[in-house]
Amino acid sequence: MLLPLSVAKSELIEVVRITDPARHLMSRDLKGDTVAIWAREQAQQALSLIHDLPGSEMYRCFLPGWGIRAHSSTHPLFEIAFCFRCHGARIWGPDLPATLQSQTFDAESSAACELLRRFRACTPN
Repeated sequence: MLLPLSVAKSELIEVVRITDPARHLMSRDLKGDTVAIWAREQAQQALSLIHDLPGSEMYRCFLPGWGIRAHSSTHPLFEIAFCFRCHGARIWGPDLPATLQSQTFDAESSAACELLRRFRACTPN
């Protein structure tokens, strides 16, 4: 997956459990409950997994269940919502090119399976 150039400044990631997936069809930001904070090495590992997500065909639903908010040491950098059903991702951030805002990923790839496993490990259920 293509990530914004600001990824190099990422020091912290909020893991977000999206509570109203239908809202994200036309939203301008990521909404949900922060369920974990990943810093330093853990954040870099997650960003590496996201970067390694191969492309795929997009299906139609885009009802994301998980997302991240990437932060530098001083401010938010970008947000990503992931729909593991339709293989879609939406990225928000300042000065983000239109080509990066909506992407696809192979939700059955090893990187996606590991990312989803890490997301699910953040919740007690």
